[in-house]
Amino acid sequence: MRSILIANRGEIAVRIIKACFDENIESVLAVSAADVDSLGAKLADRIVVIGPAAAGESYLSVERVVAAARHANCDALHPGYGFLSERPTLVDACEENGITFIGPPAEVMRRAGDKLQARAVAESIGIPTGKGSPGLTSVEDAIRTAEHLNAYPLLLKASAGGGGRGMTVVRNPDDLSQGFVRSSTEALRAFGDGTLYLEPYIEKARHIEIQILADSQGTVCHLGERDCSAQRRYQKIIEEAPSVGLPDDLIVRIRQAAVDLATALNYVGAATAEFLVDVERNAFVFLEVNARVQVEHPVTEAVSGIDIVREQIRIAQGLPLSFSQEDVSITGHAIECRINAENSRNNFLPNPGLIEEWTMPQGTGIRVDTYAHNGAHVPPYYDSLIAKIIVHAPDRQQAVDLMARALAKATVRGVDTTIDLQLDIMRNETFRTQPITTKWLEESFLPARPAA
Repeated sequence: MRSILIANRGEIAVRIIKACFDENIESVLAVSAADVDSLGAKLADRIVVIGPAAAGESYLSVERVVAAARHANCDALHPGYGFLSERPTLVDACEENGITFIGPPAEVMRRAGDKLQARAVAESIGIPTGKGSPGLTSVEDAIRTAEHLNAYPLLLKASAGGGGRGMTVVRNPDDLSQGFVRSSTEALRAFGDGTLYLEPYIEKARHIEIQILADSQGTVCHLGERDCSAQRRYQKIIEEAPSVGLPDDLIVRIRQAAVDLATALNYVGAATAEFLVDVERNAFVFLEVNARVQVEHPVTEAVSGIDIVREQIRIAQGLPLSFSQEDVSITGHAIECRINAENSRNNFLPNPGLIEEWTMPQGTGIRVDTYAHNGAHVPPYYDSLIAKIIVHAPDRQQAVDLMARALAKATVRGVDTTIDLQLDIMRNETFRTQPITTKWLEESFLPARPAA
């Protein structure tokens, strides 16, 4: 592999550029007009401008992205996460143009990325999925299905995508019609497909996911689990590895379920299998497969010592994994805090603008993935994530303490960020001493958080 087009922006673009440097592969960054002066553009070996700031005319255009790869004479393409990363049409277009896609084959992506198909595969090999419905395309379908399930509260979810888009909790029949329209509209806007499905809503749950790497020789390995239960509106705020406070036998079964599912899907590349754990019953159900690298992959890298992005590049070249399952050893505890350009005390209102000062902590066990720097612009057109602070320590308590120290040393002027929110969480006694559920942040922490 000689040259990789990176079809993404922000911190993940910088992350992939670093992996290209380590692999001695030329990095070519596809940028919109809003990102020509970004840190990624400065670090890449070359850039190709693919369109105006609007994502629909740049980062979300299969035609423009593939044309950029051809124009730059790249022999591979890495999609990062978000944007086109789970679009089989991009994989097809790469194949048609002789470009190696760094990710799963198109048909595998279709099976894994469609939640209903992935759930069907999981059910066929005995992985618990809950009493979910088939695909629903109308309010009438949803009403009939809800009557059949008879299990309120229910959760409406988008079939074609994740990240919390198109998800609505429905607590009684009167809310179903309005919730369906809202979820379907959001799913259509985000994924181009308004199909939904219903499943029982677990009140006290923990969000556990397993990192998978699979090569083209048929080897499938897991790198342990992550706990992503700190969420607001189904968007992850904090991620940790490994999980704490769950029975060992339950974790073993979840890890094996992820490996079995990836094997059944004939998966190739990096993937994350997501599960929901019912803490009252110590039982789990499968949620979905993310057929790409995750935002939170650094915590797994920290505790496993395995570079996930470099493994993606190796796999795409047809090489075997550089390790076996027996080589994987989970050491210590890692925490990632997502830093968004948002005002956490004003309903998390995005705050794009000019970063006048950007000073991040340094020290043993601290990693910062970001595209920000003094004088950087946070554009208003894209996701508000500007950085991830990751810490690694011998155990969870030390990791929480280290993260609190790191956040306290971080200084940002010019835009609002969620650093203050993350620091408050690290100092919270409940978060520090016991496992939390997916509703803790919204129902317990934020309502009790003191005013500014």
